[in-house]
Amino acid sequence: MKLDADTQPAPAPDDEGTPVSVKIRERLRAARKRFNANDNIADFIEPGEMAALLDEVEIKMKGVLDSLVIDVEHDHNTDNTARRVAKMYLNEVFAGRYVQAPKLTEFPNAEHLNELMIVGPITVRSACSHHFCPIIGKLWIGVMPNEHTNVIGLSKYARLAEWIMGRPQIQEEAVVQLADLIQEKTQPDGLALVMEAEHFCMAWRGVKEMDSKMINSVMRGVFLKDPSLRREFLSLLPRKG
Repeated sequence: MKLDADTQPAPAPDDEGTPVSVKIRERLRAARKRFNANDNIADFIEPGEMAALLDEVEIKMKGVLDSLVIDVEHDHNTDNTARRVAKMYLNEVFAGRYVQAPKLTEFPNAEHLNELMIVGPITVRSACSHHFCPIIGKLWIGVMPNEHTNVIGLSKYARLAEWIMGRPQIQEEAVVQLADLIQEKTQPDGLALVMEAEHFCMAWRGVKEMDSKMINSVMRGVFLKDPSLRREFLSLLPRKG
């Protein structure tokens, strides 16, 4: 899912004095589209603009390093840090903001499968939108299909999770976003998600609590209405210890 801005063609020379971030922002505002940290804005980025955006972020990141009083001119460890950080944000950890959703091959439920299916644990990597510190955890997805449900490959659940989580997030909203996306793509009778993650904004700073995790769940359809099905799903999740 990486989008390597370094390899993209340069943008057209029109409006050369206008930063590319301003152009993208103006398109979003003209379309009255939200561009919060956890929104995808790929539809508003034109070919070649990711390369220009990478250059822009690098320049501004260099300004951050200067304000932190880091001598990037003479420190061999940080002389290219601004570029590396810009590439990390745009091409890797926040790529879910800048690339289209992964393509899915969907199959009809030819055998009319209607039994509980659980996918996981899927490793998820994100960053909190409050401090840009890592969120690392595991995700389990439970699906109760019906005869009209679209069947997708197991790896596609991981790709959808990577796309949603590859943005600055808070865990509660991320799991809801992913549930909405899977519900839209597969149309099952029921959908259940459980995510357990460590938040480095709590472990690395603040109270510096190293062992705490956050667990949250989203239940849809029959998982919400049928307590016995919900218990079955939760009982099948691996328990530590």
